[in-house]
Amino acid sequence: MSRIYDNIETKFTQGLQNIITNVGVKRVDFCVGYFNLRGWNLVVNQIDDLPGDYVYEGNQQQLRYCRLLIGMHQPDQELVRRLYSAQQLPDSNYVSQCKLEIARDFKRQLLLGLPTKQDEWTLRRLSAQLKDNKVCVKLYVAEPLHAKLYLAHRPDDNFNKIQAIMGSSNLTYSGLTKQGELNAEFGDSDDAQKFYDWFEERWNDHYCIDITKELIEAIDNSWAGEKIIPPYYIYLKTAFHLSADARSGIKEFTLPPEFQRELFDFQQTAVKIAARHLNSEKRGGAMIGDVVGLGKTITACAIAKIYEMTFASSTLIICPANLQDMWDKYRRRYDLKADIWSMAKPIDVDSARYYRLIIVDESHNLRNASGKRYQNIKHLIEHQDCKVLLLTATPYNKDFSDLAAQLKLFISEDDDLGIRPEEYIRELGGD
Repeated sequence: MSRIYDNIETKFTQGLQNIITNVGVKRVDFCVGYFNLRGWNLVVNQIDDLPGDYVYEGNQQQLRYCRLLIGMHQPDQELVRRLYSAQQLPDSNYVSQCKLEIARDFKRQLLLGLPTKQDEWTLRRLSAQLKDNKVCVKLYVAEPLHAKLYLAHRPDDNFNKIQAIMGSSNLTYSGLTKQGELNAEFGDSDDAQKFYDWFEERWNDHYCIDITKELIEAIDNSWAGEKIIPPYYIYLKTAFHLSADARSGIKEFTLPPEFQRELFDFQQTAVKIAARHLNSEKRGGAMIGDVVGLGKTITACAIAKIYEMTFASSTLIICPANLQDMWDKYRRRYDLKADIWSMAKPIDVDSARYYRLIIVDESHNLRNASGKRYQNIKHLIEHQDCKVLLLTATPYNKDFSDLAAQLKLFISEDDDLGIRPEEYIRELGGD
């Protein structure tokens, strides 16, 4: 009578570990639809204890401990289409493309979730097993193969020389332990031999690609690799990713000739980076918080000019009343298509014409989010659905809320900033 593993009353992990560790078992064969590198943790020790056995693959004898056949990890559809239409064996270029894609995908698996010491240990053990030829992994690409078959081999003189489990569990953590599954253990020697013949036919198929080497590289080149990465390399990688927007902005925008002549290099870079942030769907705003004397006004003029040239749009400049004359001089000097309004005067939001860009000078005057002036300007920005550039030499006077109020002119309280206020969450009693 077959034994059933459903992960409810009986865990499949128990059944799989039992057939691997049964007396006399020399090697195992697994065929699964999906394989998760972290799921290996549940069988890594049992695989290490196998003595191994020789099998014929083609005309050669190979010492095998564990053969793993993956059936549902399909390569790019275009590559598969080429393979099917060619009606011939895959060439070396196709195989190389498949292996490269597969290695990248398995490496992406390792980037999901928070790694643990146990994950690291398991993946290093798997890498060692692959290098020692204790585990060999192939990918079946002839068609999607969704079978889940687990075979344990004893010596030929044993009455039941093959023990089999077949069912629905993939070689993943969820498949082995969590989600509802249905797997049955088969002890009949005739059934087990048929399962083995089925496995052998696919393992030796021409459309079965050995990806053992690629899995080794995926693990060894990830956080789980044993090679120690110098802190300087980590610093460089962090700087590379943090500067992605800046590098994109520098390449994406070109300054008008008059600003190329008048702006210093650091100001030109600031213009391009700010323009990039303004053009981003994530934010739609930017703040230039340089101290007095570093050219915030001319930098803002250059950004306004870029917007005029790129989008054929006009700009609204909102500033304290005593700065209106200064802004008027800059407007005439650079021929800006801009209107200049006093921050102190109420704005008729409904009758205002459309501006693609609003520049708020001395934005620290808007640090009181409950004030009428603040609410009036915020209503205008929301009504216009425009980009916002804030200029200030003193982003905050008292605490972070000064800065937060200004940023909320263009960042919604519901927006995901990609960071967690850990200290605040702990104060509320959260984890």
